[in-house]
Amino acid sequence: MFETTAKDMMDFIARSPTCFHAVRELTALLDAAGYRPLAESQLWTLEQGGSYYLTRNGSSVIAFQIPCRDFSGFQIAASHSDSPSFKLKHSPALRAEGCYTKLNVEKYGGMLMAPWFDRPLSIAGRVIVRTDGGFESHLVNVARDLVMIPNLAIHMNRTVNEGYAYDPQKDLLPLYGDETAADTLPGVIADAAGVRAEDVLGADLFLYNRMAGTVWGANGEYISSPRLDDLQCAWATTQGFLAAAPGTAVPVLAVFDNEEVGSGTKQGACSTLLRDTLARINRSLGRTPEQYHTAIANSFLVSADNAHAVHPNRGDVADPVNRPVMNRGIVIKHNANQKYTTDAVSCALFQAICKEADVPCQHFTNRSDMAGGSTLGNLSNTQVSVNAVDIGLAQLAMHSPYETAGVRDTAYLVRAMTRFFGASLLQVTDGRYQLRF
Repeated sequence: MFETTAKDMMDFIARSPTCFHAVRELTALLDAAGYRPLAESQLWTLEQGGSYYLTRNGSSVIAFQIPCRDFSGFQIAASHSDSPSFKLKHSPALRAEGCYTKLNVEKYGGMLMAPWFDRPLSIAGRVIVRTDGGFESHLVNVARDLVMIPNLAIHMNRTVNEGYAYDPQKDLLPLYGDETAADTLPGVIADAAGVRAEDVLGADLFLYNRMAGTVWGANGEYISSPRLDDLQCAWATTQGFLAAAPGTAVPVLAVFDNEEVGSGTKQGACSTLLRDTLARINRSLGRTPEQYHTAIANSFLVSADNAHAVHPNRGDVADPVNRPVMNRGIVIKHNANQKYTTDAVSCALFQAICKEADVPCQHFTNRSDMAGGSTLGNLSNTQVSVNAVDIGLAQLAMHSPYETAGVRDTAYLVRAMTRFFGASLLQVTDGRYQLRF
């Protein structure tokens, strides 16, 4: 079961070279399960027992199911669709040395740069094209080995293994072709999108790693794949969402874009997307603003974004006590400065959910002398103030183009989220809570 689940997840990742493709794949799962698409630009008429989803920018998606009776609150799980990469600049083709064509790119998010060298890459994303009725978005995936970022030979940089500061403008530009290729990229992109090059008016295009995911290790205990952070959580929370039995709360699946660059976009976790959706659900069902606020008080948010496993070669950079290990369950993330939203209440509630699902959990904190990252939980909470916990699955090489995780942990998260989405939270008074399954 564990390996099958992991392989299904990696197949999803292989079909999702960018955030736009990931959202397409997730909405296909929702369509197959009978969820109805909504448009933010139109009036909503929701029904008890109805299942719905909406997208924003083609790169974020929120799905929800209305109970067959009045609801008590919202059970929300949030993850993100984007991963660190290199984005093509406008008019990216550059001639070099009279015999090459390379592409002008810039960093998207904070990545490990060294692993991007000397591996087959391609280009994917979206283009905006002119149509008779206006403008339309088309997905692009040049599904072949197209570009590569070549390393400089050790003979020409003999101190590189002693440490090297990569310059993205000099060192990380991918080689696309010889000197005859300079004017061909627009046609390649248009062909992949199924449109005419002259109709393309805008593009969001990214490099992606072409290497397939794999199961490996002495006992097949590990997986490696591009974009585990955070498509592993996005896929697993979606599977739990679709498998959950109806409860008294509204289950809400949220997958946001732009977490890797701060979430401060119209489709990011810091936007009004989640708040707008929850308010429209309440209003469309004829509930009062006062009922909305009581529902928010009885709501729970799980922010699912992968976590750091203790490293086999550098255990010294981990906390002395809280040292997550791959294949040992879901990681609950803590930070005194609230880079993660977990507190005593949300930690206790989520551990109870994991126990109910028979799923192991473990804990992560950064070393006290090392700054850690942040994620989308505290940013979502600036818009919708609910009890929230930050979790993830333990992995190595976070923000590499090829990351490693445990073969068992994807299935653990599916099981936990299935119980989470079928549960409901009741805040009896401030400081007193009940979980109902």
